[in-house]
Amino acid sequence: MQKVKFRLENPGLQPRRTKLVMPGWAGTPSPRRDGSHEQVWHCMPFTEGAQYGIEVVYPYRNELRVTKEDGRVRFSGDFGPPPEDGLQWPPFRPFGENFYTYQLLIDFDAGPGWAIRTEPHPRFYTDPTDTVPIAVPALLRTEWWPMISFVVFKAPPEGGVHIFREGEPMMQFLVIPVESDVELVEMTPREEAQREARARRIHASRETLGADSHWVSSTNTAFDGTYRYMLRAARARDRDA
Repeated sequence: MQKVKFRLENPGLQPRRTKLVMPGWAGTPSPRRDGSHEQVWHCMPFTEGAQYGIEVVYPYRNELRVTKEDGRVRFSGDFGPPPEDGLQWPPFRPFGENFYTYQLLIDFDAGPGWAIRTEPHPRFYTDPTDTVPIAVPALLRTEWWPMISFVVFKAPPEGGVHIFREGEPMMQFLVIPVESDVELVEMTPREEAQREARARRIHASRETLGADSHWVSSTNTAFDGTYRYMLRAARARDRDA
């Protein structure tokens, strides 16, 4: 298990593994059965992807609203008097016309060969109001960068608003290899045939594999547990290996 160490200047940030919050941004705990409204957690690839990172929450009691008016980023929120430790205050600043920054008072050390990548929090993708802050992707090589860093957010469009509320996750981090040592290679005809044969076998057996988990949502969307069952089997195989 890879350990990620951290130090905080603001304990309110509460770094933790990203959690699905229900009821909340991940929906409601609606059962997988006919007539239920579909929820994002019903999709295992999303559930696994959403819980892959490390989330931090907005640490201040006051609500902050970020808007864009006449091409300029504006902030609405009373942060009170500056702290005595000389930190940047207020902690948010405009960054050009289309971005703004936050003085993130946390330092991660992902260890040799690993990096920290900033990302929008998964609740950005489930938010119907378009008010969730959008952290801009950036990769930090923390092995030799021990600095308390700032984070860049994308500004809302003209007339739009981003809202920061106490205790709500505002972004997340992924722990990834420091170098993307990946080469794209087209499959050989034999590999293509093998993959296609496997796909056809799964498709042909789907009615059997997912028979007891098939359901139709309130929007007439069909679901079954084929992927979920195969994921469970793959995990069991890996544990026994």
